[in-house]
Amino acid sequence: QVQLVESGGGSVQTGGSLRLSCVISGYTDSSGTMAWFRGLENGREGIAAIDGDGVTSYGDSVKGRFTISKDKATHTLYLQMNSLKPEDSGVYYCAAEADTGRYQTVGDIVGVFGYWGQGTQVTVSS
Repeated sequence: QVQLVESGGGSVQTGGSLRLSCVISGYTDSSGTMAWFRGLENGREGIAAIDGDGVTSYGDSVKGRFTISKDKATHTLYLQMNSLKPEDSGVYYCAAEADTGRYQTVGDIVGVFGYWGQGTQVTVSS
């Protein structure tokens, strides 16, 4: 059974930084793309993605401020968030590709994300 567990959310002021982590267990697709999304009222916004070769892609709103990375040894996906703005606030979800699921675009990467974490709240105050 695949499980994704996020952590690292919290409250910061404008200009601050946070580092989100997502521990993934039971996921055997080494070539699968993993990504971070932010929840919206009517869907989810693609924030950052990293494919099986380590190629990364970002949503326009976070380019130059956020960095996605993964540690294969510990099965952990990270999102380093710098220069945070109030509009970055929301629930952040990590996700991994599956055979069936939600079709999503993250910058130049397109994938079907069928495994999702429970989300972690990020609040940026002005």
